[in-house]
Amino acid sequence: MLLKTSLRSFFAHKGRMVLSLIAVVLSVAFVSGTLVFSNTATSTFDKLFAATASDVSVQPPKPAEDDEEGRAAVKPPTVPTDLAQKLTGLPGVKSALGQVSVDNAVLVNPSTNKLVGPTTGAPTIVGNWTDTPRNAVDLTSGHLPQGSADLVLDADTAKKAKLGLGDKVRVDNQMGKHDFTIVGIVTFRTTNPGAALAFIDTPTAQKVLLGEQAFTSVEVFGDGSRTNEQIKADALAKVGTGFQAKTAAEQKDESSKAVGQGLDFMTYAMLGFAFVSAIVGIFLIVNTFSMLVAQRTREIGLLRAVGGSRSQVNRSVLVEALILGVLGSTIGIGFGLFVAWGLVKLMNLIGMNLNAADLEISPDVFISGYALGIIVTMVAAWFPARRAGKIAPIEALRDHGTPADARTNLIRTIIGLVLTAGGGAVLVLGGQAEKAADGGQLLGLGVVLTLIGFVVLGPLLAAAVIKVLGAVLPALFGPSGKLAQRNAMRNPRRTGATAAALMIGLALVIAASVFSSSAVTSTSAQIDKTVGVDYILSGGRGAVAPEVIDTVEKTPGIDHVSLQRSFVSSKLQLPDGRVVKNELTAVPPTFFDTDFHPGVVAGSADAVGRGTIGIGETFAKDHNLKVGDQVTVNYGQGHTQNLAVGVVFEKGGLYGSGSFVDLDTLSKAVPVADQPPVFTFFAKAKAGADVAKTLTALEDGLKEYPQLTIKDQAGYKELVQGQINTLLYLIYGLVALSITVAVLGVVNTLALSVVERTREIGLLRAIGLSRRQLRRMIRLESVVIALFGAVLGAGLGLAWGVTAQRVLRDQGLGTLSIPVPTVALTLVASVVIGLIAALIPAFRAGRMNVLAAIATD
Repeated sequence: MLLKTSLRSFFAHKGRMVLSLIAVVLSVAFVSGTLVFSNTATSTFDKLFAATASDVSVQPPKPAEDDEEGRAAVKPPTVPTDLAQKLTGLPGVKSALGQVSVDNAVLVNPSTNKLVGPTTGAPTIVGNWTDTPRNAVDLTSGHLPQGSADLVLDADTAKKAKLGLGDKVRVDNQMGKHDFTIVGIVTFRTTNPGAALAFIDTPTAQKVLLGEQAFTSVEVFGDGSRTNEQIKADALAKVGTGFQAKTAAEQKDESSKAVGQGLDFMTYAMLGFAFVSAIVGIFLIVNTFSMLVAQRTREIGLLRAVGGSRSQVNRSVLVEALILGVLGSTIGIGFGLFVAWGLVKLMNLIGMNLNAADLEISPDVFISGYALGIIVTMVAAWFPARRAGKIAPIEALRDHGTPADARTNLIRTIIGLVLTAGGGAVLVLGGQAEKAADGGQLLGLGVVLTLIGFVVLGPLLAAAVIKVLGAVLPALFGPSGKLAQRNAMRNPRRTGATAAALMIGLALVIAASVFSSSAVTSTSAQIDKTVGVDYILSGGRGAVAPEVIDTVEKTPGIDHVSLQRSFVSSKLQLPDGRVVKNELTAVPPTFFDTDFHPGVVAGSADAVGRGTIGIGETFAKDHNLKVGDQVTVNYGQGHTQNLAVGVVFEKGGLYGSGSFVDLDTLSKAVPVADQPPVFTFFAKAKAGADVAKTLTALEDGLKEYPQLTIKDQAGYKELVQGQINTLLYLIYGLVALSITVAVLGVVNTLALSVVERTREIGLLRAIGLSRRQLRRMIRLESVVIALFGAVLGAGLGLAWGVTAQRVLRDQGLGTLSIPVPTVALTLVASVVIGLIAALIPAFRAGRMNVLAAIATD
């Protein structure tokens, strides 16, 4: 009986459930689509690794933690060439092949001076050609490399770069430029993961890519008589424990983990879309069921009067929510396949080749999709269901709704004030925190508390705020404006829930805008204050070759060049014996003399050039260091050096973290061969030189190095702003989805409100309100609700954004910048959103038959 009643009620009001259904569909579609995409990408690469991995791969020893930067940055780690011969004679080994493979080189088309291969995401891999039992590629045209000038390129890269047999390609790396001719094209057997592959012969690969007679690994293939684990054990016994050996399964797991990490950003972004859609959708569903319960008060009263219990009424509403959740989840999973298809196509555009026809749909897609859809609808419907169960039969029969009692409002007020005040206090504490990590945790907690607090207080704020916001409506629009204002205030709970969905989206917009504006303003201010050089040059993915630096030094108008060599994993032994990690950068004397002017807390910046070490203020405070203290620097690979602290740099600047030593000081402890390469360097124009013309001369002189990034100060500011905007656009995309769902919520509220007020609308029309005035009334009501949500969102967003800037004040965001135009545009946009949301409800209200509306029960 209960199920039958719920089904009949659901399908009787199915038109009123459509927008709530869309909210569920969107949430589930993003979750299921993300899972299908992730499963498809993982499955594709698993197949590739399974088809190409050797049985056992013998690799160089894993570097010690403190050697990781020192060794890997200079050149790829290698194994001796005789290792292949030693492994070939092991029992059960069919072949052992030496492999050279690096990803620190770039391919250049010398005829166009453009990069060949991906510029982001997937790598460019250059190595020697070895014919293995499990080749990843097959030769499809031309021939394999036979001489020192021959190169084989994969077909996908050749096609994208419009290259073919006989065309010239250059391989650039830290050791210089190397010219080759394409003699062969190879095609992937399974799928191309998006990487560019280039093969040359083994002697040339060793010379050009490694600078020595060695391999990067030895790939062992068994004859089937022994397991991979046995071959691995035999190999380690033969070559000694100084090497790594990984079975095919271990290689696959390692590669799959790397792929998963590469996809994490997109996966989390898409799940973020789903999360926001689900949260905003909850408000929409709450409103839908609340209004349906209010409209069915008499029906519920009759059910109670004929013997229906509170729990039966409660369950009846929850069963309707369950039906909505199941239906929305089913449709959402179907739409999720289109989302996954779109993500696959997007990845194809950026270089990762996945086949949209091989979508991997596993049970977790259905489990997650149905779980999300059903939980969201059941949680959202629980509050209206609980209120429905409390309706007394007599109350229901004599009134078309029951107002919230004073006790409920008092409890709501207390809870809302406590949450909001507590959240505000937490935000203040977060902004005052000394450490960014502590401040970030408090910021997150404060965001949650203030958001919940505003949602709880929303109905209580609605009457007061809308009274102010709508005060001009009667004067400007007459009866329509007065009715719109009173209608928006009539049901504060409904208005608050509708506005809350919009509030969340707009709060995120403004908070992100404050953060990005502060980041751009702070960076620009720091560059203007600190940077004395005129040009910043970066090698992109790879190190900068010496000939590039020579070209810059010889460019007319250049005064000098400043290099920097960074040790990411260096360690400092403090005076008390503790050893701590600290990124260390070696720079020339001109660096702090003329090129950069950082703020100084103690000592003098030029002391770095006199054989001391410079440290950041935060590091000095955390470890009780001061000028004159002695520390031992461990550069890795056994290279250490005792230095005195010569300067403490001010926190919050471009060079407020990390440590600095002079290049000459570094050379006394670390041989040039063991020093890390240069990835970024700086150049200063001569006094009186035209900075713009010199920049043009630099670009012309380095045009054959497309991998380089060459910027003057203005260009560098634009680069930083572009990087910040990339994150901002992602946030805006996420917010756009939440606003879309919020607009659906406003449409839903107005549409159901029109149905609820059918008789009232008929009476208004009967006493002289025109269709035009009626439509205007509904549009203004929508605008007031949207503006109410925007005002609350602006307040929250500003509080969150300002706190975020304060938390990161010592990490480069020292200047607070409030984007007033963005805030103003947000408020204006809320008016537009209100007008758009009211189009359909206003149109439907205007078409009502007056007599039929008056006769409605």
